[in-house]
Formats: sequence, C-alpha cells, structure tokens
Amino acid sequence: MSAAQYLETPQGRRLAYHATPGVGPTVVFLGGLKSDMEGTKAVHLEAWCQAHGRAFLRFDYSGHGESSGTFEEGCIGDWAEDTAAALATLTTGKLIVVGSSMGGWQSLLFARAHPDRVAGLVTVAAAPDFTEDGYWASFTEDQKATLARDGQIAMPSDYMEPYIITQRLIEGGRSNLVLRDPLPLPFPVRCLQGTADTAVSTDTALRLMDHADCIDMRLTLVKDADHRFSDGPCLGLIEAAITDILEALQ
Repeated sequence: MSAAQYLETPQGRRLAYHATPGVGPTVVFLGGLKSDMEGTKAVHLEAWCQAHGRAFLRFDYSGHGESSGTFEEGCIGDWAEDTAAALATLTTGKLIVVGSSMGGWQSLLFARAHPDRVAGLVTVAAAPDFTEDGYWASFTEDQKATLARDGQIAMPSDYMEPYIITQRLIEGGRSNLVLRDPLPLPFPVRCLQGTADTAVSTDTALRLMDHADCIDMRLTLVKDADHRFSDGPCLGLIEAAITDILEALQ
C-alpha cells in the first residue's frame, strides 16, 4: 500500500490522506470518533472505487491516525475545519460523502455549509449532536462537576479503550449542532443503521429522518448489525447506497 500524503490546513494542522484519481462524483469517506482512514469501511470503499474507476478520498482528522495533534486537543469544530480543508484542496466537482458515526455528523455539517459541492450523502450509524444528546445529557451532576473542575472525564466505550471527553469537546459540539435548526439536504440521502448498535440508537436515525428537509431520503435498518457495520453484507449495503445515489443522479 502506498504511503500517506499530507496536507497543511489553514489552521496549521497536518492531515494524512490517500487520494485515488478517477471519474466523479468523488466518493469521500469521513470516519468516526477516534477511528482512522485505515479502518475496514474506508479501505474497502477505496478498493471498490478503484475497481470502478471512481475518484475517492480518505483522510485522518487532526488527532486521529497519522495526522498531527492529539485526540484530546480536538473538537467537532476542528474536525469540521479539517474536513472543509481536505475537500476544498484535494477534490474537485461534486462529491458523494459517506459519513460513519461522528463522520455522519461531519457530513451534515459539510453539506449544510457547502450544499453546492454535494451530489449525495450516505450515512452509516450517523451520530449528529452526540456530544450534547449522548454525553452531556447522560452525565450525572458529579460527572459535570468533574468536567468543570478537571476539564475532562473518561467515558467507557463498547468498541475500544475509554474516551477522554474534554470540556472543549462538549462546548465545541454545542456550537455545531445540526438537529436544532433547519437542515436542508437538497440531494439524495441514504442512511444505514444497525439495530444492535449500542453506540447510536435507531431513535437517532429516525430523529435525523424527521428533522432533515430532503425529498429523497431513505433509511435502511439492518437487523442485528452493530456499530462497526463492517461485515461483508454491511459493506455491500454501503456500496449499494452509493450506487443508488449515482443512479438517482442519472
């Protein structure tokens, strides 16, 4: 596999990426919280796009994977800046943005800011507003006091080592919420969600469906699929969602 290339962002962060040339619309993969561009879904979609001659981009947010910084330094707004810089510099024309978990939130932020660039969205266990509606809403008064005193707390995860949740992550998320204000999505949107996902509930997927203003938005619930959504059948569903958007565009 080729070595990563690097992009210096206007904010001074150094982002690692892999870009595949090909026909448009370019498929862009946005990973989840503490995930990186070497994950199963990102690498699989790269190979799939290469096989079909389609342009593709995967990259690491700052504080993730091979990019500069540490996770604890970052927040939703920083990663939205990273996404905007990567897509502005490394892609041209229309995009099909595939966002997984926190990347689903990032895809919605990018689409809200740059609707002219987006040909379609595919979300996989999208987690919009999770810092507010997941973390903050579930914190006890003691946890909130610890966060205020120490600036961070450790949160257990079903999928990896505990997350260090910082006050900046909570406050940065609060500045980038997408489920409180109008969310026009003037392009095809395909949402995928596993029913056995313990990190993002089906209620979140339904809330996004109800909230978004989109005339071509579909939600597929997959029985017993978990948050990883990375086995063979699930990867096939992501491929099918991208193909469905391409057919809708024609």
